[in-house]
Amino acid sequence: MIEELADPWLARCESSLDERRGGARQPEAGAGPKYDLVFTDRVLVTLVYLRTGLPHAALAELNGTARSTVSRAIGEIRPLLAARGFAVPDRPQVRLYTLADVFAYAETEEITLRIDGAETQVRRPRANRPHRLRRPPRHP
Repeated sequence: MIEELADPWLARCESSLDERRGGARQPEAGAGPKYDLVFTDRVLVTLVYLRTGLPHAALAELNGTARSTVSRAIGEIRPLLAARGFAVPDRPQVRLYTLADVFAYAETEEITLRIDGAETQVRRPRANRPHRLRRPPRHP
């Protein structure tokens, strides 16, 4: 998977750099800032985030880098994974790209889908406390 995603990632990076520069690369390859996370680490961080939902700050701590680096890496790799699609076990020729594809595949194969409805706890300040800000009503 790393080899499959590497070429589109490099092409995307060079394309955005070409747009900012207004043309092709002038200095030799390898010049410029170095990445804190190499491509393989970027893919792994993204996969861990998608699988576990760990906060970006925790992933940054585990990888010895800044939270913004992890956020940028996830933002770069997620579209590549989505464009690649999701493989179906035992059927490498079948790729699912959208949720509609998943539902259609499940229906044709008579697979029962289960959706995880686990709630994520969000801490909010109690109402009627001085430190809680009240929003003014919106006027049309």
